[in-house]
Amino acid sequence: MLTFAARFRVAAAAASAVLLLAGCSASTGTAGPSASPRPEAERYPVTVDNCGTDVTFEAAPERVITIKSSTTETMLALGLGDRIIGTAALDGPLPDSADSAPTIISDKVPGREAVLALAPDLVYAGWESNFSAEGVGERPALTDLGIATYVSPAACKGEGYMPDPLSFDAVFDEIREVGAIFDADAAAAALVDDQRAQLESLTPAEGSPTAVWYSSGRATPYVGAGIGAPAMIMKAAGLSNMAADVRDTWTSLSWEAVIAANPDVIVLVDSAWNTADSKIATLEENPATAALDAVRQKRYVVVPFAATEAGTRNVDAVASIIDQLQELGW
Repeated sequence: MLTFAARFRVAAAAASAVLLLAGCSASTGTAGPSASPRPEAERYPVTVDNCGTDVTFEAAPERVITIKSSTTETMLALGLGDRIIGTAALDGPLPDSADSAPTIISDKVPGREAVLALAPDLVYAGWESNFSAEGVGERPALTDLGIATYVSPAACKGEGYMPDPLSFDAVFDEIREVGAIFDADAAAAALVDDQRAQLESLTPAEGSPTAVWYSSGRATPYVGAGIGAPAMIMKAAGLSNMAADVRDTWTSLSWEAVIAANPDVIVLVDSAWNTADSKIATLEENPATAALDAVRQKRYVVVPFAATEAGTRNVDAVASIIDQLQELGW
């Protein structure tokens, strides 16, 4: 099974081959004009409707700040790591790739002044809330300063823009849209083809075991709900989400609800600030949750936090869950 890094190299190689063939065809005169790359004047401007905000790119961005792991990893997977002048609020270690690791400017969402000091021409954020007066700045204000803004479409919350439910097609559409913004269509097409092929090769677990996606929280668990990335990943892996009826991406549940559902499996989100081991301790220290079948029999499935938001690692997350379920007997 190809890792993220291996698929990155496959996608980059495929994109290079496409561009090389196009160049060879044009130089020999054996292909028509459509085989040659279009002049930049014909490729731009590119305008996208992003979470209800129209963003126009007159040329491919050259100086990009990325917020969150998902956005950074999309750039890396498309071979655009050299455009990243700074990244922030990473959710975990970045996968190995052909690019050198981008400069981390903050462990959290940086402030407006820190962003302006780097003079980016684009801020690519994982959440709409990253664009606030308390965060990198509000979108209209940044636009007025000549800085374009782009939010991962999977994170849009506005009516008509929030994916309901999120699908892998929507995740792949973002990859293609970012490819169009950066004039990296060939790399985007190669990456999407590779990820779709891997996804279609996977066999979901049999029997639809029930599961709760335990993201965080001690007194009250915060879990994957019915329309976001956790729901999409669980469905593809063959799990039946106990919070599927909640029309949101994540939600708070009571431990009483979890106990009443008595799920077959507990999916544990692992992060540096809230590890899977700490969640296991929470479950096993409480007599009520310790009596759950999944806890007594240690039917745990672990997923890294960075793979739980819409992005290039979601297919890997599905594959990993399927492998872990097989080890548990499904």
